[in-house]
Amino acid sequence: MMHLPDLPEIEAAARVVYGHFQATPQYRWARLSDRLGTDCWVKHENHTPVGAFKIRGGLTYFEQLAQTGALPREVISATRGNHGQSIGWAARAHGAACTIVVPHGNSVEKNAAMRALGVTLIEHGDDFQAAREHAQQLAAERGAHMVPSFHPALISGVSTYWWEFFKAVPQLDVVYVPIGPGSGVCAAIAAKLGLGHRARIVGVVSTGATTYADSLAAGHVVEAQVTTRLADGMAVRVADADALAVLQQHLDHLVQVSDGDVAQAMRDLFTDTHNVAEGAGAASFAAAMQERAHLKGQVVGTTLCGGNVDASVFAEVIS
Repeated sequence: MMHLPDLPEIEAAARVVYGHFQATPQYRWARLSDRLGTDCWVKHENHTPVGAFKIRGGLTYFEQLAQTGALPREVISATRGNHGQSIGWAARAHGAACTIVVPHGNSVEKNAAMRALGVTLIEHGDDFQAAREHAQQLAAERGAHMVPSFHPALISGVSTYWWEFFKAVPQLDVVYVPIGPGSGVCAAIAAKLGLGHRARIVGVVSTGATTYADSLAAGHVVEAQVTTRLADGMAVRVADADALAVLQQHLDHLVQVSDGDVAQAMRDLFTDTHNVAEGAGAASFAAAMQERAHLKGQVVGTTLCGGNVDASVFAEVIS
């Protein structure tokens, strides 16, 4: 099985991350807790410099390249937005050129944010998988370094946010973790194991992107069509085999949330905390709400893992 970062590796990753920004806050929101019927904590990864958790992984990935003397002149990757901002931020910090491939119809504001970081943006294909395959082809043609969406060096950085959360709220009984390519949920598992924390880890997928749910049920990777409109950060068509192996061993269970559930959670989070959540950023709370009848008396951890939603989409959801 793929090596998950241990506690010393997570602590080393935190030192890299904190060279760029400080630990993000986590709060027990009173109104959210009332709504859920039990203590509800939110980890605010919407408060990083790119508005999402992914930046942590980009920083540690590039740090590993630099440490091994393998820093490339150009990197290429694919994204629906937040991973691309992460790689753009880290590439700029290390003086590398960065090209990112996004599918057609991607978030206008995520695209603009990547360009603002100096990224060369290419639109290709109808979904993330098509964009990823094109990025791999471009990297091969140009002799550029292809940055994957799922990699141990990304996980070590992302695990720092769960390490912060578990240390800050040791009484957590259960945490809900959205699943996209897989780095976020594997990072939560790594931090839990590293700290010896007792919290159960519940994965969250979109009903419009079920590759991980289908793959867990089948015991092997199963491709699934993507139809979610709101949860673009979770819009993955093909599960990662290494991530799947980790989830099979360590995930408590899985919850599926619809775009309607996600929209309601976006409204709830805004009403109760006045924080803006993108679709994937609201999925964690949406899943907790779905299971609220079983959560009485438990301390629940949710993650507002990103707030990068286009203004027009958010306005539609809120209204």
